[in-house]
Amino acid sequence: LLTSTFSYYRNLVANNFVFSGSNNSVLASGLNCLQRDIHCNHRTPIYSSFAINCGGNKSVTSSDGTLYEIDGRTLSIASYYVIETNKWAVSTVGSFQDPSNADYTLYSSFQFQKTQEPELYQTARISPSSLRYYGLGLQNGNYTVMLHFAETQILDPPTWKSTGRRIFDIYIQGNRVLKDFDIRAEENSFTAVTKKFIVPVTDNFLEIHFFWAGKGTCCVPTQGYYGPSVSAISVDPYDFTPTVSNEPPSSASKSSNKSTIAGISSGIGALVLLIVFGILIYWQRLRLRKDDEDELLEMSSRPDTFSYAELRSATEDFDPSNKLGEGGFGPVFKVSIFFNF
Repeated sequence: LLTSTFSYYRNLVANNFVFSGSNNSVLASGLNCLQRDIHCNHRTPIYSSFAINCGGNKSVTSSDGTLYEIDGRTLSIASYYVIETNKWAVSTVGSFQDPSNADYTLYSSFQFQKTQEPELYQTARISPSSLRYYGLGLQNGNYTVMLHFAETQILDPPTWKSTGRRIFDIYIQGNRVLKDFDIRAEENSFTAVTKKFIVPVTDNFLEIHFFWAGKGTCCVPTQGYYGPSVSAISVDPYDFTPTVSNEPPSSASKSSNKSTIAGISSGIGALVLLIVFGILIYWQRLRLRKDDEDELLEMSSRPDTFSYAELRSATEDFDPSNKLGEGGFGPVFKVSIFFNF
């Protein structure tokens, strides 16, 4: 596709995305994330690790706590997919003749050997030509890249299905790290194979490329079982301590909002408790005071009470000559009162 504002080329042999121009807003959704120089979160890293259950429609947590994310999206002859968090992406190119591989994945329920996580190897992402995975927005530094494989289609002898050969090359950051890689040459079928690499990330971008160079067989056990296959990928810091959150912005914002809400809720809860506690104390004091008054009124012999008029008359209008002195509650007067019995 070529317009007056930009040029965009897609290498249909190696699904290599190249974009040049000043307006990347016209790219299809997610395609901007696959541009090495202007990818998602370019120069603003937020991630430091990721793990993928390649071809799997459910996430898997390994024995060391690593969460391998779902990668069950159906791909086609020339397609790509960027995860919603923009943490990683996958693209593929090529056409399988066998319709059973229409979604570019493999599945096997067999019991896998030499692994504590057999679920990771039950599925695999495959491609007849070129398969790429991308790490996006990674903090720069050296990373440990673990690639997990298992052969589930080309079986061990003596079956005729053992005559097939799946051979492909592996590139990381554009450098070929394995040539003519044959999974079953490493281990028997249904057996885990793991490859470890230490690679640098210098521009917040990681690319892992599985490429079929035309070697091996094409039609054993049936048409369409050649080309690269990978069961799982994990990427973790090798020799540095991450300073990024490794969470998508929305999650970080939600966590912050949750913390704020929790703090406000705690404050309101404490205030309500104080109010309730104060009301209880006030009510208790009122009840005790009422109990004292009731007890006084119920006494068979209790002090007499006088009205103000009676006191005024008895003290001769509070005449100073009747004043005895001053007390803590005011002046004290002498009175003479006669009772009729």
